[in-house]
Parts: sequence; C-alpha cells; structure tokens
Amino acid sequence: MLEGSWLPDEQTRALRRRVSRRHNLVVARTRAKNEAMAVLHRNLSHRPPMSDPFGARGRRWLGALELPNDEVETLSAALRQIDFLSEEVATIERELARFVVGSADARRLMSVPGVAMITAATFLAQVGEIDRFATPRQLVGYLGLDPRVRQSGNGAAFTGRISKEGSVLVRHVMVEAAHSAIRTPGPLRAFHERVRSRRGHAVAIVATARKMVSLFWHLLTRGEDYRHALELPTSKKLRKVELLTGSQRRLAGGPSQGLNREQRLAIDRARAQADEEEYRSLVAGRPHYAREEEMQAGVQPPLRT
Repeated sequence: MLEGSWLPDEQTRALRRRVSRRHNLVVARTRAKNEAMAVLHRNLSHRPPMSDPFGARGRRWLGALELPNDEVETLSAALRQIDFLSEEVATIERELARFVVGSADARRLMSVPGVAMITAATFLAQVGEIDRFATPRQLVGYLGLDPRVRQSGNGAAFTGRISKEGSVLVRHVMVEAAHSAIRTPGPLRAFHERVRSRRGHAVAIVATARKMVSLFWHLLTRGEDYRHALELPTSKKLRKVELLTGSQRRLAGGPSQGLNREQRLAIDRARAQADEEEYRSLVAGRPHYAREEEMQAGVQPPLRT
C-alpha cells in the first residue's frame, strides 16, 4: 500500500562518497591557500606577478620574499598542506575519470557546454537512476532548484527564492556549469541574456542552471547527445578525462584530419552562433513558446488567481 523508496546501489554510494570527499579536500585546500595569501597581506607584500602564486614560478617568487621567521613557518606549512591536498584530490579525480570513461551517461552530459567531468559525476552520483523521475519538474524539485510559491487561500500567489532542498553540492556545480555555459555561443547563452535583461544576473544564472537540469533529464531519458554540442571542445574534455585514467598521450605527426585546430574551432563557433540566432528567431516569432519555457525554468511573475 505504501510506495517504495529508491535506494542507491553500492556503485552509486561509492561515487557519492568520492564526490563528497573531493569537495571537502578542495575546500581545505582553498583554506590553506587563503592562509598563505593572508601572510602576504599582513606584511604588505605586493600582488604576485603571476596568475598562479602556488605554481613553479609562484613558489620561487614566494621563497624570495623577506618575511619574519614566524610568517615563513606559516607560509611553509600552508604550502605543505596544499601539496598534500592536491595529491589527494588528484587520486580521487583519477577514480572519477575511470567512472566517466566507463559511463555513457556521463559522456553524454559532457556534450553540453560548460559541463565537465566533476559536474557530470556529481550530478549522476546524486540522481542515480533517471527513470525514477517522471518529468523534468520532479528532478528540478529533487535538487532544490524550484522556486517556492507562497499563497494563502484564494489570494495572490507569489514566487520566491529556490527551495534549496536536496544536495547542496549538486546545486553548486550546476550554477558553476551555468556560468561556464553562458560564455559559449548557443541557446543557453541566449536564454540567459533574455532572462537577465528583465530579472537581473542572479535570477538568470539560477534559471539557466535549472534549464540545464531539465536538459539533462531529456538527454538521459532519450539516450541522445546534446544537439548543439561543439565538437572540438567536447572531444578535448573527453580526452582530458582519458589522460587522467593513465591513457597514453598521442604522438605528434599522427594522421591528418584535413583541418587544423583553429579551423575546427572556427567552424564550431560559427555553428554555435547559427544555433543561437536560430533560437533567438524562434523565441521572437513565438512569444508563447518563450513564456512557456521561462515558466518551466521557474522564471515567472507573481501569479494571480
């Protein structure tokens, strides 16, 4: 008489533990980096001249600074922590890369612009079997990206902030993926720009993340790759994952594909621009479609009953 609850299998539970542990290690590494940078601020040091102060050049620059002995001890301890945590993160990422290489669903999600290995693995770890969600709206609600609706009796209904139910980590990676996706030409960027023009960036970026979750549902249930995927960036992402698993690097001077990297990238961007313009024309010619799309993404004004 009672509907049964879905329980993840051992592989899904292990994937969740790996994703969660990696997140905690990255947070700890960021804390150690902030501690190292605080040493520079306390001693009024100028800004590092390189983009990564913890790389090879950055380490040499940090070692040449004149600091008090106690600050040198603090900086050295922070660098040791960063090295240790980076090794631990790399170990977990190798295991996540093996999962992604063997998962058709993960590779399918990575065909979407802005979605890399960590986003795909985190999403699949939390969602598990996509068949248990009958509609994209159920999946959005499960991840806590649906806007709350407040209404008393027959009075006016008001939409507010997202419910934030479910996994915090999935919402975080989806918003980060949305930030990356809107930098690439395509329908997702056009959707973000249209919502941002009326509701601002904060609402638009969450709406884009919510739209990407709905897109994931359609891709996984239909078993299809993203139609507007960019060939070169997608293949580069997948190749990077393969290298993390220990795959051998390709030797220079291999078989020619007829076009160099710049030409292939130009073709990809031209196709993406065409897809974006086609989407804009579709929305401009069918206002009801745009309105329905925004309502599905949770972008809607206060409803009147």
